[in-house]
Amino acid sequence: MSQGVPGTPPSKVLLEALSHSSSSPGSSGYCHVLGESTLRSAFAKEMKTVYGEEMDVTQDDIAITAGCNMAFVATVMCLADPGDEIILPVPWYFNHQMSLNLLGIKTVPLYTCANEGFLPSTSDCEKLINSRTKAIALVTPNNPTGAIYSSDLISKFAELAQKHKIALVLDETYRDFVDTMPPHTLFAPSQTEMSKSSSSWRSNVIHLFSFSKSYCFPGHRLGLIAASPDLLKHVTTTLDCLQICAPCPPQLALASPGLLSILRQSIQASAQSLKIRHDIFRIHLPPDWTIGSQGGYFAFVKHPFVGIPAITLCQRLAEELGVLALPMQFFCDDRAGFDLESLGQSKTDWDRWIRFSVANVSDDMVKQVCGRLHECERHLGLKAE
Repeated sequence: MSQGVPGTPPSKVLLEALSHSSSSPGSSGYCHVLGESTLRSAFAKEMKTVYGEEMDVTQDDIAITAGCNMAFVATVMCLADPGDEIILPVPWYFNHQMSLNLLGIKTVPLYTCANEGFLPSTSDCEKLINSRTKAIALVTPNNPTGAIYSSDLISKFAELAQKHKIALVLDETYRDFVDTMPPHTLFAPSQTEMSKSSSSWRSNVIHLFSFSKSYCFPGHRLGLIAASPDLLKHVTTTLDCLQICAPCPPQLALASPGLLSILRQSIQASAQSLKIRHDIFRIHLPPDWTIGSQGGYFAFVKHPFVGIPAITLCQRLAEELGVLALPMQFFCDDRAGFDLESLGQSKTDWDRWIRFSVANVSDDMVKQVCGRLHECERHLGLKAE
């Protein structure tokens, strides 16, 4: 239960479309650096099913990338230079932090609190903004915590970013696995009446998306950036150096007439199955294990054994009980403990959180895992709090 990957194969109709597009000689060449125009147009229309029929995103606002990590890297390369700063909520998605490290961009941690469901605070965030700050990067539903940011919270972060003339990078990889739609109203016409002016979302919001999770084909590497066409001019140059173009066959497959509408049904079915699996995990988890937040692919859980860091327990779970999950220590850096204590949080409690992924396992396996967690005290010789 460690990796955020789909637990089911792609829909049969998508596999058939992939087979057809892959065998076409035309799919073996380069496509446009920003992606196939047919997919960009089709997906702009598909986004209306998520954000509302009147939402203001067009094909000209969309770039297709080789996965969402590529989308993030290309975006931050266009926003910041070495020595600049980007704010990430902690716990953070480690690929984002590692990418910033590779680029020489300083990651500024915005610490969240378990008592507040690991939701970031705009007031805390504003204290971190200075002349070197270029962006705030959020992931919702969150990886690793599973926390789902409300539409109101997202809007407040967009307003904060606009106030300070910095970008809000919004990674919505898991957006199709929430109960409430739309996930936010940033694209709504009420906020975009002057779509080319400073009041538009295009002035500072950059939306990222991954096709891997919703369409269950992470190996085909497709991601997306939705942003101002002015920014996409710079993204074009960056992507031309990094990827030349995203894979052509999966783009052509998804752009097949009517396919995205058909696949929406399988996405909704996957979301419902995932919701049931979350319920099973919550019901069968030992009562002394605490869920701090849950959503998307993940549940963030505090183990009950005082004085034992999650990284130590996770190693023992893997080696002795055959349960693989990821500890909190993977989602922050070494200074986190000192920073937390200065903010009045307990480093000991912070160190006990574990990320469980419920997406890539069956309902029965979730029950088996929870059964093994019930056996921790007896098999591992640990005493619960």
